Amino acid sequence: MQIAHRVECVLPSPPRAVFDRASRYPDVIDLTLGDPDLPPPLNVRKAACRAIMEGYTRYSANAGLLELRRAISDDIRRSTGVEADSEREIIVTVGAMEAAFLTLYSLVEPGDEVVIHAPYWINYSQVVRSLGAVPVFVYTRPEDGFQLQADDLEAVLTKRTKVVVLNSPNNPTGAVIPEKTLEKIAELAQRCDFTVLSDEIYESLVYDGCRSRSIRGIPGMKERTVVINGMSKRFAMTGWRLGWAVGPEKLIAQMTKMQENIVACAPLPAQHAGIEALNKRTDTNYIREEFQRRRDLIYDGINAIDGLACRPVPATFYAFVDIGRTELRAEDFVYRLLDCRRVAVVHGSAYGGSRYDRYIRIAFTLEEEKLKEALRRIRMFMASL
Repeated sequence: MQIAHRVECVLPSPPRAVFDRASRYPDVIDLTLGDPDLPPPLNVRKAACRAIMEGYTRYSANAGLLELRRAISDDIRRSTGVEADSEREIIVTVGAMEAAFLTLYSLVEPGDEVVIHAPYWINYSQVVRSLGAVPVFVYTRPEDGFQLQADDLEAVLTKRTKVVVLNSPNNPTGAVIPEKTLEKIAELAQRCDFTVLSDEIYESLVYDGCRSRSIRGIPGMKERTVVINGMSKRFAMTGWRLGWAVGPEKLIAQMTKMQENIVACAPLPAQHAGIEALNKRTDTNYIREEFQRRRDLIYDGINAIDGLACRPVPATFYAFVDIGRTELRAEDFVYRLLDCRRVAVVHGSAYGGSRYDRYIRIAFTLEEEKLKEALRRIRMFMASL
């Protein structure tokens, strides 16, 4: 049996490798994955149970329940002021991951270039390579707060650039692209004729008055932008696998056709829960407020440990921590910390190579007492170096 190259070229996930090794230790504190420990809102959980008990467990339309797509459209209008046609411009997917995959699958040909700003969510480069396309990286800098700079983006654009992937707020840094930069990127997109894939899954987890704007709302960008979003982070529904893409009608039609041939549709009980989640009465403030408290705890705790430094975290539930003063490679730091002190984090080089080898990513997705214990163990580890 010969395995297809498009699959063999996909490398094992470094965060998952750390996660798997951490599972060997019963007393580990696992801060690797972006998987919130908080429960979804009670009314959402009840809606899913009600859907199951009432027999809503079959297939839906490939693009998802129209009632859910209308709810998504209403939510977009409330948050951005931009319309999205619920029947033609929205597809409900099995998580935001599938939405991103379908977008790239439907747009990218072998040899095309897809620009990704680093540090980046690993799956994007993997999918691009599996499609025979070429990932091109724009490396952001700590002195810029890891925010993408329009001039740096312009410098890597070529005639083969097909898609530019934006992830704001960003995983793993928490950086938010400023509105003025988005406007410059929009001008580049229209002048150089590329599509923007805008991953906005963390747009609800912003702190200290920070605001995350969607590039789709900038004049001229609605017809050349695909927005990826979902329930996982905003509603703490990672395992429910419910996401969506919003884009031009002709693209959504092709993505819907492909969805029929891959998964048919998103799980129906989750779709009914999604309708309830996007109802105006659903309160998610507790999720954002809890992560802001944890953000403050991690920020203060890391900066109190000699040899470590943490920049301000304006969004998400990740801290990108500078370990450069230890003179250890990030991957060595990660596995030594895990084996010696049973704390699992991810090396920054996993998200963009050697340029980020002096960083680790901490996901503050566990309760405060566990985070305090993790900080205590990290302090002991640093003292032993």
